[in-house]
Amino acid sequence: MPQDSSHRVVVIVDENSNPFELGCATEIFGLHRPEIGGHLYDFHLCAPEPRTAMRDGFFTLTGVADLSAADTADTLIVPNRPNVDAPRRPEVLDAIRRAHTRGARLVGFCSGAFTLAEAGVLDGRRATAHWQWADDFRSRFPAVHLEPDVLFVDDGDILTSAGSAAALDLGLHLVRRDHGAQIASSVSRRLVFAAHRDGGQRQFVERPVPDLPDESLAPVLAWAQRHLDTPLTVTDLATRAAVSPATLHRRFQAQLGTTPLAWLTGERVTLACRLIELGERRFDVVARRTGLGTAANLRALMRRETGLTPSDYRRRFSPAPAE
Repeated sequence: MPQDSSHRVVVIVDENSNPFELGCATEIFGLHRPEIGGHLYDFHLCAPEPRTAMRDGFFTLTGVADLSAADTADTLIVPNRPNVDAPRRPEVLDAIRRAHTRGARLVGFCSGAFTLAEAGVLDGRRATAHWQWADDFRSRFPAVHLEPDVLFVDDGDILTSAGSAAALDLGLHLVRRDHGAQIASSVSRRLVFAAHRDGGQRQFVERPVPDLPDESLAPVLAWAQRHLDTPLTVTDLATRAAVSPATLHRRFQAQLGTTPLAWLTGERVTLACRLIELGERRFDVVARRTGLGTAANLRALMRRETGLTPSDYRRRFSPAPAE
């Protein structure tokens, strides 16, 4: 069985909640996954009423636990809805405050950041929300440090994501944080979704219809992923793409919302995590095979990208050494 499968994830569903984000939470945290040994989490839905009308009355949700289930959550996903001006039920806000007080992890997808802020748990904390609500959010909750131009924000025990699709990014980030890069990659393959878009990536990336010839980065990205063990530079990527480094940089910003160097570093660190999970215990070998060079560089970049040193990551996610 995957480790930490007893971690209890509870989603509060309230009136007019968005079905898409509920579906994302169910898909990522709730499904049985035989290819990796079973369930990743102990997943439950709860609601303050026996019958809950979802957004625009498309359907009604019944047969889920009452709100007391939120008091047993290790991770509590709070409700969101398109009308951010309508106040939340006091009993829902109380459940969120109780969860926060006892140390549960709180997650808000899209407009869920408004719910967390209304509960008062975001004061002095970092958060994000959909870009179209940024001004409204700032005016209503000035004590929250809003970061409106990112996909998601991981502020430790409180995490928030931007628009609806970013719920998948944040969900996979949580799987990676809890179970490691290998399991997160397996889940992303089932979703046919990018395994890792960094939280700092921009919410909205301009993608004008390209003039011929095709300016897609896909070929050079695939080539670079096959050659991470070599000391690639931005100039090498530009040469492969047959453009100047400046043009490559502009295409990365336009198509991925990041820089070539940041993307390359992220890919190297992700590969390093996978090698450690597969049992490679020699950090100098991991550094060499991922193009990170030295164990010291591996240590610095893994800490920056994952919050864990290679040793800490190995203790959490690698198989036990053979006797």
